[in-house]
Amino acid sequence: MPYLGIMSISQSKFTIGAIASLAILLSSSLVVSQTTYKEVVQSQQVRPLPGKLDNIPVFNSNSPEGVKSDGILLSTFPSIDKKVPTAHLNYPLQGRFDLFAHHFSYYPKDSRTLYLGIIANNPGKKPVTINVLAASSYLLQDAPYVTLPAYLENNDGKVYSGPGDRAVSDVLRGVRQAGFPQKLILAPGESKMLLNAPIPVRDLAKAVNGRSTLMQLNSNGKVYIASLAMFAAQPSDPKPTLAQWQQLLLAGSLSSPRDKTPTPPEQTSGKLIYGRVAGISQGAQWQAILTDNPQAKNLTIPAPGQAISYGINTLRGGRLGTEQVQTAKMLARYPDTAYEAHGNYGVLYNLSIPLVNSNKEARTVTLTLATPLKEDKLSQKGVRFRQPSLDFPFFRGTVRLRYTDDNGKPQTRYVHLWHRVGQVIDPLLALKMQPSSRREVQLDLIYPPDSTPPQVLTIGTLE
Repeated sequence: MPYLGIMSISQSKFTIGAIASLAILLSSSLVVSQTTYKEVVQSQQVRPLPGKLDNIPVFNSNSPEGVKSDGILLSTFPSIDKKVPTAHLNYPLQGRFDLFAHHFSYYPKDSRTLYLGIIANNPGKKPVTINVLAASSYLLQDAPYVTLPAYLENNDGKVYSGPGDRAVSDVLRGVRQAGFPQKLILAPGESKMLLNAPIPVRDLAKAVNGRSTLMQLNSNGKVYIASLAMFAAQPSDPKPTLAQWQQLLLAGSLSSPRDKTPTPPEQTSGKLIYGRVAGISQGAQWQAILTDNPQAKNLTIPAPGQAISYGINTLRGGRLGTEQVQTAKMLARYPDTAYEAHGNYGVLYNLSIPLVNSNKEARTVTLTLATPLKEDKLSQKGVRFRQPSLDFPFFRGTVRLRYTDDNGKPQTRYVHLWHRVGQVIDPLLALKMQPSSRREVQLDLIYPPDSTPPQVLTIGTLE
């Protein structure tokens, strides 16, 4: 997963100096072309996205992203009877919640296999059932980072670039991957594994591998969840047992070395370090209806040659002039990890666009999801792109489109996007709207871990 970047809080111009990701490790370094480029300013209005995040909690395990030692990654268990009380957040989960875990093994000693364990415990006196509504987990070796065209139809789910991209594409379709149970029943006091999976590096061309996991869960009682890391002592060793994971939970400390310490929210100058997330974030879905104003029921299409944009996944240091921060708040976290869930990885954006052509002539309306140069306050009247774009992908993921086509037939399409930062791209969808007609478009995406916000969703009318 790319870093969200380190930028000057007092400076709005885009910087990439500290953007890093696994892709950089695989390709040695990020090289930005020094050739002459043309800046492209799209001068449309950028509006805040209507709606808000829901209140569904998310078990959000992403720190340390690169795991180098045995230990606790994230524990919501109580601290009582634990050897290292500060490694446990004492935050039980109940009802609907999501689970996101994204970790890598970087050049471990002796190429030992790293195991990721996610354990669930029922602390109560009655049985608890955890229903697994959707779930997917992939290794980097099963979903390598590859360069793809800007758009590819992906109705069969076979297009992806990165493990996070592939996992959230599955969950967007409601998939429960083979190996995940339909339900997990926990007796009073009992613990079971939600995931016990390897991140192997032995015999790989480069000793780097990772695993991205997303689950949508529902529990009819309180449960505690923990994600844990354990290296196999020998290459031939079997995966850790439940008893071994429980012992690590009781006696272990937080896995180290730790990631960079984030910038406190009250700091308003100097470098902004977002940090990695380890805790419970609030919000699994952002539902919005894009209309002319909060009281309206429709979105009037722009005049020919004009467009309207909405910020998607805007965040501190990248609000695109909207003054809106969509980042999920943290309900519980470790002191050295991110203050907010910067990036909203694994969050479902569910966007309804009720378009109306109130003109007496037919109009062609376009829908585009793109990644402009990252800015907080727009330095010009609109979002900025460049030709050629910066040679680094900032969005790798699948979106779902549902609409009625120009022949009156309902369509559901899954389209994979692979976009570089600042890239000027063709529209994702074009619809010919007849005079005085209405057409609704539904756009859904689960924000992929292999991407970097913010993006813009633009509705335009061709001249």
